[in-house]
Amino acid sequence: MTDQSIPNPAPDERESFPEFVTIVGVKVRDQGEVKQARTEDPSLKEGDSVLLELDDDVTYGKVYGTPCVLPFTPPMRVMKNVLRKATEEDEANIVNQEKVALSGIEFCRERADALGLQMKLVEVYGSFQRRVLTFCYTAESRVDFRQLVKDLARHFSCRIEMRQISSREEARRISGVDTCGLVLCCASFLSDFKPVNLKLSRKESVWGNDTHRIGVCGRLKCCLMFEQDDWPNPRQIKQPLIQPNRS
Repeated sequence: MTDQSIPNPAPDERESFPEFVTIVGVKVRDQGEVKQARTEDPSLKEGDSVLLELDDDVTYGKVYGTPCVLPFTPPMRVMKNVLRKATEEDEANIVNQEKVALSGIEFCRERADALGLQMKLVEVYGSFQRRVLTFCYTAESRVDFRQLVKDLARHFSCRIEMRQISSREEARRISGVDTCGLVLCCASFLSDFKPVNLKLSRKESVWGNDTHRIGVCGRLKCCLMFEQDDWPNPRQIKQPLIQPNRS
């Protein structure tokens, strides 16, 4: 006799995905690198403003390029979604948010210097769904920004969110070119940050002081994840010379 109080597990239902998707190049808040986003509007053209779904909120972006249809691949599951093309009201809101963001950067840096806060402001942006202004910053240690938040809330008359980000996240937002001559991996195609851990002490002792393996964020480059675990160390492993066979 089975226990009726315990529900039977539902059969494993696999998530279905379309065979083809329409993607378009978009810069989030018109900053950083062009990212691929999914869209249902093939009429978008370069220069259009769009609304994006990002971090459980709605923000804006600018279209770079024209939409194209591509076969669906698993990495496309984490693509940002274009909600719709911006209306005239949205365009006015975007202009206002850009002005507030510039004012927020200037005022926040001024108050942080006055309060002696050791922090680096990276980005300021608003929201289309809430009356809130988000300030992203980096800091080497904990920052007591209670007075700063009061000053910002009094100045902008809205809710203030202080979001501390890592140096990797800062590099992803701002973007740049590394020593290899290519755009940063985190800004161009990486969808999440995985810890770059050198498990072998032999590698840690050698690579730790190698400036060529340190990225612009000051940490080990993300591309080291693509190297094999048994990557040879030329400084310690001598390759045998090939002796010619004259027989």
